[in-house]
This record gives sequence, structure tokens and C-alpha cells, in this order.
Amino acid sequence: MPRDRVSTPTRLELAGIAAGPAPAAPSHAAAWRRLLRLRWGVAAGIVLLGIVLAAVFAPLIAPHDPLAVDIRHRLTPPAWMDHGTPEHLLGTDPVGRDLLARMIYGGRVSLVVGVASVLMSTTIGVLLGLGAGYFGGRTDWTIMTIINVMLTFPFVLLALAVIAVLGASLFNMIIVLGVAGWPIYARVVRAETLAIRERDFVVAGRALGMGHLRLIFRQIAPNLLSTIVVIATLQVAQVIVLESFLSFLGLGVQPPTPAWGNMLGEGRLYMLNSWWIATFPGLAIFVTTLAINLMGNALRDWLDPHLKL
Repeated sequence: MPRDRVSTPTRLELAGIAAGPAPAAPSHAAAWRRLLRLRWGVAAGIVLLGIVLAAVFAPLIAPHDPLAVDIRHRLTPPAWMDHGTPEHLLGTDPVGRDLLARMIYGGRVSLVVGVASVLMSTTIGVLLGLGAGYFGGRTDWTIMTIINVMLTFPFVLLALAVIAVLGASLFNMIIVLGVAGWPIYARVVRAETLAIRERDFVVAGRALGMGHLRLIFRQIAPNLLSTIVVIATLQVAQVIVLESFLSFLGLGVQPPTPAWGNMLGEGRLYMLNSWWIATFPGLAIFVTTLAINLMGNALRDWLDPHLKL
């Protein structure tokens, strides 16, 4: 009688993995659906890139000196209105300064304050959140107590106290916004770290004798990168609004340096007769923050594996 052929197990079967068909590559339809889902983020990124380029190359783009005063052309309306001139496309302010030039240079202030403050907040919040989540115990209790105190302290009072002591300037405003914004990073990073520190690869690294700093910055921190990037992106928009608010109150960038916030403050007295002085800076703030928020949502969808199509 012929012997029954005995099948030889494959390497996958020996490893306890059932052999099966290879996973299908994502179809073109799925790729198009994902692209359409992110189309608003791509459009927002293009708009934001244009704003950044305009701010960086302001000396080459601005049609006039933003500080040049010309009383003869004060309160000139935009070019498409009666008595408007092509020389001043968006009109002039109460002392005859070109509004378009001031808006282009004002974008520099908003972007610098937004990015610098968020970098400061991210650095402080991520380090404290990693320490609280990894070490726990008294370290966690101390850091969380500081966070709760920071969250209960009114931001306006903090800004008034710091600026009253140090004076109103661009650098001091960056410090105020940077110090006020780190608790959100610390709380999110702490929660993520509490979950990651119990995973197998962290436990295995601890068993192999890896030091605390190496475990934190080589094993835990890289897994938080996507979360930090998304929060930081959305935080930039919030900081730009806060900077405009402080400048509007006279606590931020001081005239004659152009900033969208202090331009709004200057234009509020002329809203009935010269609406363009406050309207265009307000639109600039709105478009910039909207573009940043849309791009932040797109980054969240792109980096979060649970949201991918």
C-alpha cells in the first residue's frame, strides 16, 4: 500500500501564524477617498504657505513703508471705492499709512509670536508631562497640582501682572503666552505616558537595564510625536488670537509697530466711516486661524491610524 504523504509544516505554521493570502494593497478608490477627505487641509496648507511667504518676504512685497506717515492721504478708501487710488489698494489708516503694507508686516508679528510661544509651551509641557506620567507618585502629584493652579488662574490677570512688571513688548508677550499654554501639553502627554509605560516594549527595556532617560526619550517620546504635532498646530491658531487680543488691549506689540491686534484697536474708532481699517486685519486673523485649524484637523486624520480610510 502506498504511504500517505505527510505535509511538511511551513515556517509560518511553525511560528503559529496561519498561512493565507497576502493583504491586498489599498485600492485607488480608497486613496482618492482619503485625498478628498484631506482636500480642505491641503487647501488650508496652501493658503497658510502664502501667508508665511508674504510675511517672510515682506520687504520685497509690501508696496510702501508700513511706518511712513502721509497726512495728505489719511483715511483713503480701498482702490475699488469712490476716491480710492491704486496706489493704496486697501486704503490708509488715520495718519495716512498704507494698510496693505501694515497687514503684510503685521503677519510677521503674529506668526513669530505664535510659533515661538508654542515652542516654549511644547517644551515645558512635554517635559513635565513625561516626568509626571513616567515617574508617578509625588512627582506626578506635584506637577498636576501646578497644572491645576495654572488652569484656575485667569489668563488676563497673568498677562497684566507680567506685563506690568516687565513692560509691554514682543518678547514679554511671547513669554506670557508660552507660560500660559503649557498645561494642555502636560495633561495630554501625562495621560499618554501612563498608558505607554506599561506596554511590553517599555517593560522589556526596563528589564534589560535601560536608564530612565533612555526609556523616556527613546521609547516613550517617539510614540507621542503625532499627538504633540496636532496639539501644537491647533495651539498656534489660539496663540495668534490671544496675541491679537492683547495687542487690541494695548498689552502686546506697541504702535507704531504693525500688528493685526493693534490695527484692530486703532480701527475700532472709525468703524462707521472708515470700516476698512479694522475689517481687513480682522479678516487676516480669521483666515489665518481658520487655515491653521483646518490643517491641524487634516494632520490629525493623517497621523491617527484609527481615522484612516
